[in-house]
Amino acid sequence: MDSRIRFEGTYPLDYLSYYEVGVLFDMHIAIVSGEYPPRWGGIGSVVFHLAGHFVQLGHEVTIITRSHHEKTPSQEGVEVIPVRWAKLPMAFTRSYGKNAIKALKKLHAKKPVDIINAHLPLVSWKRKEFRWLEQNIAPVVSCLHGSWLGEKEGVKRAAAAKESATWKNPNDLAILTTAGWYSKYERAGILESSICVANSQSTLKEFQRWYKPDDNFDCEVILWGCDHKVFRPPNIDDEAEQLEHERIRQLYGCGDEESLNYSADTNTPMLLAVGRLVARKGYMTLLRAMPAILQENPNAKLVIVGRGHMKSSLEKNAKKLGISDSIHIQSSLSFEELAQHFRSADLVVYPSYYEGQGLIPLESLASGTPVATVDQEPLTEMVDDSVGGLFKRGEPEDLARCVNEMLASEETPKKAILGRERVLSTYTYEHNASDYVAVFNRAIEKRNGK
Repeated sequence: MDSRIRFEGTYPLDYLSYYEVGVLFDMHIAIVSGEYPPRWGGIGSVVFHLAGHFVQLGHEVTIITRSHHEKTPSQEGVEVIPVRWAKLPMAFTRSYGKNAIKALKKLHAKKPVDIINAHLPLVSWKRKEFRWLEQNIAPVVSCLHGSWLGEKEGVKRAAAAKESATWKNPNDLAILTTAGWYSKYERAGILESSICVANSQSTLKEFQRWYKPDDNFDCEVILWGCDHKVFRPPNIDDEAEQLEHERIRQLYGCGDEESLNYSADTNTPMLLAVGRLVARKGYMTLLRAMPAILQENPNAKLVIVGRGHMKSSLEKNAKKLGISDSIHIQSSLSFEELAQHFRSADLVVYPSYYEGQGLIPLESLASGTPVATVDQEPLTEMVDDSVGGLFKRGEPEDLARCVNEMLASEETPKKAILGRERVLSTYTYEHNASDYVAVFNRAIEKRNGK
């Protein structure tokens, strides 16, 4: 019997009701984000979806982002202004930041900006630059997506756990050696922005601990949502989707009859891990856990989806561990292919050493797929034992325990159902857009002395 939840093609009206409420007034929102499609990282995905929802709420949106040789996907009501940037790890945040200010000046002269929404840490501005923007263009609302010092801490934890040689990864090496220097720009953001918005309680506590903001530090917490219409449970009535599910399961050697029917009784479980192939994502911990997972689930397969410098290292270590036949690494998938992988997997595993928030667990829960992740903030702000499984960070034995228990438990499909419900009730871009419009309006009122 199929134990997975199904996509019915409709969504409760409660989740769309805010569209009927309206807003105080229409705004021209300038979003400054160093990441935007075709860069599909966490920040890029958030900004892309949020921009579209702002437009649906009646606002005009301009994105100022880094130039890219690939075509940017278009959205009605969203203008994208690409700017030049130095193609160097960390240093790009400063060159991009300077050029973003120039673009803001031109934009404001042509089409007055009501609010500047800056996404840190991928843009580096000095305190005087924040003040100039506030005084001459519009109030700045800075989104805190985690910090450079937090990233550095995550890289150090991963290196201590022998995740990989960080010096082989230019980005990790740059974070280790320059995070302290670039953190001054983050401090400038929290000191000079009208309002800051942290993407988790954990991120807020990080900034308070490391940067010691003033007593008047104005910061709200809004956890990012995910696209619950893209990341959704299977639609078994869609023949093309069913064929794609079967293709994926058979491609990775997980195509027994139960799995093709989305049954939790499969004896060929498909484990999915998604994220950049960098040390702080914890992939080596996951590989080290696989022998113990395979002892109880000998036909299990691990599918890793992500780009980065670690692919060859992961493949070499999988060979050393004698698990090469059970590991598949996909460097690149389309958005639609990734969403189907979430639907087709039996369990998503997320062993990260550091996150500002972490969107992968939410995308898994939205897809009706259970998730196992580390027992630490901010991931525990979204995932607990009622909707997933938790294991100790950097401990392969505990990771294997958690995965094996979840694969064997009759309660796991029920957790997936509750996980989908949690996403719909709290973690959607509809909620985010509504919350952010309220913050933007408050920033404008604050600037006007109301």
